[in-house]
Amino acid sequence: MARISGVTIPADKQIWVALTYVYGIGPKTADTILEAVKVERTVRTKDLTDAEIGRIQDFINTTYTVEGELQRVVSSNIKRLKDIGSYRGLRHKQSLPSRGQRTKTNARTRRGKKVTVGGTAKKVASKT
Repeated sequence: MARISGVTIPADKQIWVALTYVYGIGPKTADTILEAVKVERTVRTKDLTDAEIGRIQDFINTTYTVEGELQRVVSSNIKRLKDIGSYRGLRHKQSLPSRGQRTKTNARTRRGKKVTVGGTAKKVASKT
């Protein structure tokens, strides 16, 4: 099992797929990294040598912001938007979509499980 940027990447997957398990690296970035360090993209992670893993790790550390550092940057950006009171910051505070999507319907991912308001069922008449 190889560890890159503190993440244990899967051994049985091709290296370009395994790199996407690191937060901040997608398929395009993974291809760019592998081209730069001259590693075949279809090689399985378990077949990589320690030298190749080291080259990949060094290139990622010098070129990209990934994992915890990237998450800190993103959360600080959101906090800044909230502090200055921008529209996007207000949408983040209210847990609503911040990029213009509709909220009358859909938006369930951001708003959570639907809460029914009002429409309570009529009480069943009971025999006395």
